[in-house]
Amino acid sequence: MTYCLGITVKEGLIAIADTRITAGNEVYSNKKISIHEIKNHSLFIMTAGLRSVRDKAVTYFNQAIEDEEESYDYMFQAATSFGQKLKQVAAEDRETLEKEGYAFNLHAIVGGQMPKDSEHKLFLIFPEGNWIEINDGLKYQIIGNSNYGKPLLNRNLTHETSLKEALKMGFLSFDATQVSANDVDYPIDVVVYEKGSFKAKEVRLYKKDMQAISDDWNEALRKSLAGIDEGWMKELISPSK
Repeated sequence: MTYCLGITVKEGLIAIADTRITAGNEVYSNKKISIHEIKNHSLFIMTAGLRSVRDKAVTYFNQAIEDEEESYDYMFQAATSFGQKLKQVAAEDRETLEKEGYAFNLHAIVGGQMPKDSEHKLFLIFPEGNWIEINDGLKYQIIGNSNYGKPLLNRNLTHETSLKEALKMGFLSFDATQVSANDVDYPIDVVVYEKGSFKAKEVRLYKKDMQAISDDWNEALRKSLAGIDEGWMKELISPSK
């Protein structure tokens, strides 16, 4: 499984991706996010699904950029282009993969800002190559294991949330997933895009880098739990003596 999170707020974009890959009985680490430079502008692609499909689609997309076969004035054009590359891979490989028992499955999150975009954009791309925009109403998208990381984001994330606060929430969303699911793990790759910068910044974080933050959050949760009013329990649980 995978954990990839894309967040859009007024100040910019955040992308967080784990690196654990499971292939049969083998477990290893590999990047699930890539940054692509297009004429002094940046976009990122995160993927969840078959690794072979991901690698081929990203290679086709990157090659078209490097060969200057394609250029984009708007992010929706870049999202459409990646969707077309995904369709190309489907035409080439879907039948063979399905004969071998593999479902043709790849979801992607694409984000960035192109020259004529008034602001940064974030898109979810489906295996069929079509897409939707993650806008102010949606605010974020998780692909892969989304069972554990949503509550914090649903309760707290708004379009006006600062980039720093959104990054904190994003990490804690990953942390909730990592402690609950054995198929999501460190290290994580984190990309931040600040509005109007046209440049994405990336860091890789290991468990040792973030353990103190995780421990602090656990302690804060324990203290909050202890402070919850217990009056509603009186007919269910005997008072402590």
